[in-house]
Amino acid sequence: MSATKILYGFHAVGVRIKTAPNSLVEIYYDASRKDARMRSFVDKASEAQVRLIEADGLRLAKMCGSHGHQGVVAIAQPVKQATSLDELLEDLEASADASKPLILVLDGVTDPHNLGAVLRVADGAGAHAVIAPKDHAVGINATVSKVASGAAETMPYFMVTNLARTLNELKERNIWIVGTSDDADKTIYDVDLKGPVAIVLGAEGPGMRQLTRKTCDELVSIPMRGAVESLNVSVASGVCLYEALRQRT
Repeated sequence: MSATKILYGFHAVGVRIKTAPNSLVEIYYDASRKDARMRSFVDKASEAQVRLIEADGLRLAKMCGSHGHQGVVAIAQPVKQATSLDELLEDLEASADASKPLILVLDGVTDPHNLGAVLRVADGAGAHAVIAPKDHAVGINATVSKVASGAAETMPYFMVTNLARTLNELKERNIWIVGTSDDADKTIYDVDLKGPVAIVLGAEGPGMRQLTRKTCDELVSIPMRGAVESLNVSVASGVCLYEALRQRT
């Protein structure tokens, strides 16, 4: 069972039921919840022939390390995804999306709630992958999966040893590197995002590290018209990725 992981919350477990029900070992649920949402969830799990086990709220909280489980915790096997960035890019080159990969790069995002929200946005906007450095990032954990509402199971997330080197490798594949910076002359709305592109976001406040900034092909800003100076990284990722989606459609 060492290869299994914990998923919790209606969204995270519900997406797994929908996309890969055979990967679910068992689902524990709070049978004291009699509301329509729980009844619907149990019906879907039963239809997918997933083993259901009744449990109280305290046991569920101990299993997932959070009281935000909503009465649902699952033990699941990993879902097969591309095992490396190279594998994913090679798959893209052989597919209909070969001419325009869309990648999000995070430099310094260490909060699991932010990462979960970013993965959810990236999935919604149709990004192909999210990349982060191993030494300045948070990995996928139960909190990330909960906040991502299932996107942690569908959005490839690669943690790389050397981010600048990875960005240069993307350039070798003709992927344009667009970094975000408050002091950039152009805005996200002034650049062409229809081609192969990787959008780089730094942590709220400090932004990208200097070496990451120097590696970018182009820097853009997100227009700010109010009193606040910056946006949360998940909001900023939504602005940038959905502008890319808008241009592509």
